[in-house]
Amino acid sequence: MKRFAHIDWVLFFAVLPLLGAGLVSMSSFTGDDNYFGRQLVWIAVSLGVFFGLSSIDLSFLKKTRTISIMFGVTCVVLLLLFFVGTVTKGTQGWFNLGFFSIQPADPAKLVLILLLSKYFSRRHIEIAHIRHIIVSGAYAFLLFVFILLQPDFGSAIIIFLIWFGMVLVSGISKKHLAIVFTIGIVSFLLLWSFAFKEFQKERIRNFIHPLANIQGSGYNAYQSTITVGSGQLLGKGVGYGTQSRLHFLPEHQTDFIFAAFSEEWGFVGSSLILILFGIVIYCILQNAVRGAGNFELLYGAGVAIFFMSHFTINVGMNLGILPVTGITVPFMSYGGSHLITEFAALGILMSMRKGSRAAHRDVIKNEFLGI
Repeated sequence: MKRFAHIDWVLFFAVLPLLGAGLVSMSSFTGDDNYFGRQLVWIAVSLGVFFGLSSIDLSFLKKTRTISIMFGVTCVVLLLLFFVGTVTKGTQGWFNLGFFSIQPADPAKLVLILLLSKYFSRRHIEIAHIRHIIVSGAYAFLLFVFILLQPDFGSAIIIFLIWFGMVLVSGISKKHLAIVFTIGIVSFLLLWSFAFKEFQKERIRNFIHPLANIQGSGYNAYQSTITVGSGQLLGKGVGYGTQSRLHFLPEHQTDFIFAAFSEEWGFVGSSLILILFGIVIYCILQNAVRGAGNFELLYGAGVAIFFMSHFTINVGMNLGILPVTGITVPFMSYGGSHLITEFAALGILMSMRKGSRAAHRDVIKNEFLGI
C-alpha cells in the first residue's frame, strides 16, 4: 500500500457510493439492455486508469509541447467525427468501435483543463490583461464550436463553463468580467440566430415555459419532475420505481438517473448524494490548494468546476429548473467515456499529490492572485 500512500482515500471512498448508487438504479430496471453488467466493466477499467495514473510521474503534462500535442490531437479527433462519426440520437459525436463506442467530447474537457492550467499558471501575475482572456477563450472556443456543431449542446456548455470558471479563478478584474458577460450574451444571441437547432431552441423555451408542451419537447423534463416528486421522503424502494420501471421516464440510465434514484430512495437518498458530491468537491479543492505550484492549483480548480458543472446542470434539468441538455451525472450515469475521463482527472490529481506542499492561504493569495 506504500505505492498508493499519496492517494486521498477520503475522496476515493466518497466516490464509491456514487458508483454504487448508479449501479443500484440500473439494476432496478428490466429489459434487454444489460446496463448494470456493462457499467461494471467500465468501472473496472476506470479504476485501473485511476490507480495507473496516480502511481506514475505525470510532470510531463506541465510541458508546453505535451499539452500542445494533446490539444492538437483533440481538435483533429473532433474534426474526424464529422466524417466517420456515428449519429446517436441526433448527435454525431461517437466513434463506433464495434463492442463499444467512444465520445471524444469527454476527454476534450480534461484536455482543456490541462491547457488552461498551463496557460494561466505562466501568466497569473499579468492575468488582468484582457489579451490573455481572449487567447484562452480562443482555445476553448475552438473546442466549443467543434462540439456544438455535432450538435452536442450539453458538452459545449461544459466547455464554456470550464473556461469561464478557470478565468474567474485566475483573478480576472471586475471590468473584464463585465466584458466577458457581454461577450457571452452576444454569443448566445448569435448562436440562437445561426447555430442552434430547432430542438435545442425548444429545450430553452421549455426552460422558460416547462409545461407548454409536455406531450412533445417538454415530455422528458415533465416526467423527470414527476419521478423526483413521487419519491417523497423515503422513496418507493429499490426496484419499485414505477416511473422508471414502466419507462415513462426516458434515458433513466444516463441523463435522468438522478430522477430514477430519487424515486426509489426519496429525499433522504437524494440528500445523501448531494453530501457525497460535496465531499468530493471539497477534497478536490483541498488537494488543489496543497498543490506544488500554480499549475496544480489551477488544475484542481478546473476539475472541481468540471464536476460541479456536470452535477449542477444535471440535477437542475432533473428537477425541471434547467433545460434538458444531455449532461450526465459524474460517477452515476451509464457510460464509459465520461467515467474514464472522470477517473483520469482524479488520477492525475492524485499523481500531483506526490509533490504537494502545505500552502498557507495567505501564501496562495500572494503567489496566485497577486494580491
